[in-house]
Amino acid sequence: MLEKLAVNAKVNMVYVETILKIIGIAYIAEFATQITKDAGQGAIASKIELAGKILILAMSIPILTVLIETIIKLIPS
Repeated sequence: MLEKLAVNAKVNMVYVETILKIIGIAYIAEFATQITKDAGQGAIASKIELAGKILILAMSIPILTVLIETIIKLIPS
C-alpha cells in the first residue's frame, strides 16, 4: 500500500524506506528505554535514548540533503 502511494506521489522509494526505518528505530529505542527505566536503570535508559537519536540523525542526512537542495532551488538567485 505504501509503495503504491509513493509511486502515485512520484516519491523515490529510497526515501519512503528510510522514513520507515527511522520510525522503527524510534519505536525500538523508546521500548528499550521504557524497559530499562522500569528496571530502575535510568542511566542506561538515557544512553539508549541518545543512541536512538544519533541513529535517526545519521539515517536522515540523505533526506535532509535533498530537502535543503530543493529549498535552495526554490530561492531566486
